[in-house]
Amino acid sequence: MKKLINIILSLYMLVFMYSCKTDNMNYSDAQVTAVNALYAPTENASVKLLSAASASLFFEWEPAKTEDSGAALYEIVFDKVGGNFSQPIYRMTSNNNGYLSNAIVSHKILNSIAISAGANPGESVDIVWSIISSRGMNQVLSNQSRKLNITTLEGFADVPNEVFVTGEGSETGADINASMPFKQIAPGEFEIYTKLEAGKKYVFIDRKGGTPRYFYSDDQVKLKEGTDESGMQVSKTGVYKISIDFNVATISAIEITKVGMFFSPSNSVVVNMPYAGNGIFRGTGVVNFKQESWGRDQRYKFQFEYIENGATKIGQFGTKNSTDNPPNASSAPSYYFIRVLPNNSQWDDKWKFIDAVDGKSTTISIILQGDKDYTHTVTVN
Repeated sequence: MKKLINIILSLYMLVFMYSCKTDNMNYSDAQVTAVNALYAPTENASVKLLSAASASLFFEWEPAKTEDSGAALYEIVFDKVGGNFSQPIYRMTSNNNGYLSNAIVSHKILNSIAISAGANPGESVDIVWSIISSRGMNQVLSNQSRKLNITTLEGFADVPNEVFVTGEGSETGADINASMPFKQIAPGEFEIYTKLEAGKKYVFIDRKGGTPRYFYSDDQVKLKEGTDESGMQVSKTGVYKISIDFNVATISAIEITKVGMFFSPSNSVVVNMPYAGNGIFRGTGVVNFKQESWGRDQRYKFQFEYIENGATKIGQFGTKNSTDNPPNASSAPSYYFIRVLPNNSQWDDKWKFIDAVDGKSTTISIILQGDKDYTHTVTVN
């Protein structure tokens, strides 16, 4: 009896598997209708793209019908105005792996579509979109299409995570492996303090290995993507702070002409700190604290001169983390972290030297390197 039951169950499974296979064959051959109505975006809608990773546009259409009442699959296709979608410039499946009659398209993808349609960064272009419905092997293009106006990002849709400077005009030369890193100060924003040599090319790259992307500017205002042949030059050899913003595709540079230790009690620079290379400014001198009725004043920060748009200006480096005490053996490294101050002053955002500095030869270094926190060191010789 048990053997008979096993035989019956085996026959049942064979019938079931054959039935499924037959259904799959029917699925492959089932007819599907074209999508007859597009809901969103509306005809001639306009979208100004944003660089935020979450920015997107919602597309929706009327579901198609299938011969076997099964679920249709959908692709949204994009083309240039006048195109017939036979060779679309972009296509993607709808939500839920193609089963839903809607799609969420990121602004990053839309930016790529607009560029493929001929737009430059910050420009507008019209494209058209439609829907392909399918069931098994059968695919049908909708008889409806809509025009969409896209204003592209002024910046880059694909923002690098790292940036380096290289080239004969850079302080590390043309060896990509030795290139100096920028510091990322915000999403898409980078800066570097480095020396550039007049009359020789330098360029920015997004990686040291593999196939890097190259970035440059031909007017020192707009940042562009180029090739390994791209490059820029400065007219004067010097130390520069270069700032680039991929979100709006801009670049700016100021020449740093002087850096020094600013002694607050005397309201002046008392130790000059020339550029030592690799983002470091270093100077050695004797600092004499100022005697006051309450004790000896030891407050300090840093001051720098720079040239911007042909004018000489003054800025200051001060504390990133406010303090009113000198450091000690247990002070955290963050005590020495620095930042560019929004305003110049005699007393604000300062540190205090340890007592051992008073009247002694002391070496002070400002370290502005892209792969670590901006900081400084004080060493009594």
